[in-house]
Amino acid sequence: MSAARTADEAQLSLRIGQLQSRIETVLDRVLAMPDPGTPRLREAMRYSVLGGGKRLRPLLVYLTGEALGASLDALDIPAAAVELIHVYSLVHDDLPAMDDDDLRRGRPTCHRAFDEATAILVGDSLQAFAFELLAGDASLPASEAQARLTMIRVLADRIGTRGMAGGQAMDLGAVGNALDLAALEEMHRRKTGALIEASVLLGAAAAGVTGGPKVDALRTLGADIGLAFQIQDDILDVSGDAQALGKATGADAAHNKPTYPSTIGLEAARQRAADLQHRAIAALDVFGADGESLRALARFMVNRRH
Repeated sequence: MSAARTADEAQLSLRIGQLQSRIETVLDRVLAMPDPGTPRLREAMRYSVLGGGKRLRPLLVYLTGEALGASLDALDIPAAAVELIHVYSLVHDDLPAMDDDDLRRGRPTCHRAFDEATAILVGDSLQAFAFELLAGDASLPASEAQARLTMIRVLADRIGTRGMAGGQAMDLGAVGNALDLAALEEMHRRKTGALIEASVLLGAAAAGVTGGPKVDALRTLGADIGLAFQIQDDILDVSGDAQALGKATGADAAHNKPTYPSTIGLEAARQRAADLQHRAIAALDVFGADGESLRALARFMVNRRH
């Protein structure tokens, strides 16, 4: 590896670290809610959201918006909103009625640290709060209010029956059944990929960009890197380290769920993830040098070990 490339990667790593610190501060601030319902509900919401994580979806919002000229201040709320939605989905996924997981990010899951009813309410509250943040208030300038409305539509579409919730329903229905590759990919494009695609589109909307070649490229990036990210999750569930992952491995096999390794084999799954990653990164050619941070994040999302 050349010295120049090493320096570029170190600079990008530093930038990602700065943005991760920024979103932690934003999340902490917005969760200082004037009316959380009850102190216990607020505690459980903060426990779930502020318990660590890579913050990949907020990073996609920030890096996409930056590549299109948006200020960080304009990106804070959509970045926070998409992470609140992501955490809500994790809290509900971990419930006994779904995946029945005991650990998340190396800590007891919300329903284990609190109780099942509280965990359900945490998910409900985080979803509502995400849209409340995006809606803003009457003081927003007309142009920003229109951008926020676009974001609300994008996010609502990607987490409903056509997106994340629909994918989770397909996932539950697939337990104990064999799926062909097309059905497996459709499930994961909804369950995981849709929110990743929403993240880049939120960043674009915050920059006032809602159409054209760059938005087309972002849709390709979001769809392909979202699917590749899920494939890597499936791979890590087979071959990853539980301590590094912060949760038990082998859960998919234990629950008799169809995965990429079980459907097409481990090596073919790795190749499929690499092919999707290559196509996603190639789509960013239209950004030129402005897309380098997004390219680096796309590489990390698929090459990660946890």
